[in-house]
Amino acid sequence: MSDQFEKTLLSNLIHNEDFTRRTIPFIKEDFFRNRDEITLFNIINAFVVKYNNLPTKEAIAIELSNNKTLTETEYNNTKDLLNSLIDEPVEQQWLLDTTEKWCKDRAVYNAVLHGIKIIDGKDKKHTPEAIPSILSEALGVSFDRHIGHDYIAQSDERFDYYHRVEERLKFDLSYFNRITKGGLPPKTLNVALAGTGVGKSLFMCHLASSVISQGKNVLYITLEMAEERIAERIDANLLDVTIDDLYEMPKDIYDNKTKKLQAKINGQLIIKEYPTAAAHAGHFKNLMDELALKKSFKPDIVFIDYLNICSSSRFRGGNISSYFYVKAIAEELRGLAVQYDVPIVSATQTTRSGYLSSDVGLEDTSESFGLPATADFMFALISNDELEELGQIKVKQLKNRYNDPAVNRAFIIGVDRSKMRLYDVEQSAQNLSDGNQESEKQINKPSGPQDVDVYDKFSDFKV
Repeated sequence: MSDQFEKTLLSNLIHNEDFTRRTIPFIKEDFFRNRDEITLFNIINAFVVKYNNLPTKEAIAIELSNNKTLTETEYNNTKDLLNSLIDEPVEQQWLLDTTEKWCKDRAVYNAVLHGIKIIDGKDKKHTPEAIPSILSEALGVSFDRHIGHDYIAQSDERFDYYHRVEERLKFDLSYFNRITKGGLPPKTLNVALAGTGVGKSLFMCHLASSVISQGKNVLYITLEMAEERIAERIDANLLDVTIDDLYEMPKDIYDNKTKKLQAKINGQLIIKEYPTAAAHAGHFKNLMDELALKKSFKPDIVFIDYLNICSSSRFRGGNISSYFYVKAIAEELRGLAVQYDVPIVSATQTTRSGYLSSDVGLEDTSESFGLPATADFMFALISNDELEELGQIKVKQLKNRYNDPAVNRAFIIGVDRSKMRLYDVEQSAQNLSDGNQESEKQINKPSGPQDVDVYDKFSDFKV
């Protein structure tokens, strides 16, 4: 495609508002060949993003004169290009179709060059196995032509939507299934709020164990604990032994148990560790693409342990307030959930006051109130000395897009920390007032499994 089209494209970006708003999210600076075109596009794009409006040629000229990175020749060439851009009527649909094809052609061209760079060893971040994914992404470039839901004309579609049975990943905890209407739907961000040591990772490890027991695939991303420590917790849960027992267990008994377990479980589990604060949604996307290529592995659910120690792909933490930074991380993770059609489960810390409180609320979210604004489902895990003695945790709904959060606002679940397990408790333990308040003094301790001699337990074990 000739340089004339790129000139036409740039001209319409400053004169055609409808065209600009529909196309500029898909256009990248590396699609342009010439320095003057790149410079003009970057000025236009920055102006549109910042002011939500089209720049005039005069505004562009001022921004251009303030650009001190250009040589005199580059400045003059860019100014000449700007002066040549005139408001000329163009058939809109032709312009959109041609721009879409241009974007795809340039994306594929850049992807091929990137592939060559990888093969030549000039790109240290990617292996040759990443090339198909890079090409696939380029070939997938497409403008979104969906213009919204027509309320009157699409009533039948709404009826089908209301009566659709949405596939959800079920909990093995009855109250969680009640409040989520049967489990976690795809394309959602679900967050547990708790203080240090209360049970954020325990909850996620338990749910991961439950999901793979349902024959589903799980990706568990940890930024806090080592891969082996997460696997240790899931071993304790699925093998129904304490973590201490894992270290005392003879090899033959361990092999026997894991073989029986593998015969029962059809789901796969991948655990991936990243350094704290060193990975963001972009890294997780690359990981999922690589797992699809190398292992044909597609997760049904993704756990990220935990949200606050992720980084953002858009911002550096030191240059932005915690509100916007944590909100950005949450938005990026939810975007990942939508892109890969999976629920994402993560966690966040309470504030210091929340950690000491027996009634945690959204205001106790550490660092950013922007997180609850983004999450689809958010709940607090609350513990105190009395609950801990009873082997229980209080769960309180904080936000729920799946159901009315006022119904079963708070409830009790049992916890066996030695085996990294959660379980339903007897109805008598659910001493809730109007579905909202818990009378902790009246909580009955559920009858849990009795301790037995360690070696007797191993010999009687049944998967």
